[in-house]
Amino acid sequence: MGVSKTDLFTAEQNELALIARAFAHPARIAILEHLAQANTCINSDLVQELGLAQATISQHLKELKTLGVIKGTVEGTSMCYCINGEVWEKIRSRFEGLFTGYDPSSDCC
Repeated sequence: MGVSKTDLFTAEQNELALIARAFAHPARIAILEHLAQANTCINSDLVQELGLAQATISQHLKELKTLGVIKGTVEGTSMCYCINGEVWEKIRSRFEGLFTGYDPSSDCC
């Protein structure tokens, strides 16, 4: 397998690719949708909501937390997760920039 040549691309392109990779699993999308709708969530709620094992949910939460799109706080013996509004807005803006860069009225093909 070849080595990725990320240095050929801009920092913004590499960042958007990392975001897209973190969003590339349906369980993570479901977690984000649930957190966005609930605006807060305790980890065990996600297990009941998604029907996945606790360890699986924890791994997906770790990926999203590493990206910074969610944040968590300890509440007793549980973690309470929510959307990180600042990062969420930055991600929304990055994807919006990608999609608004295309003019659908140009019939190139």
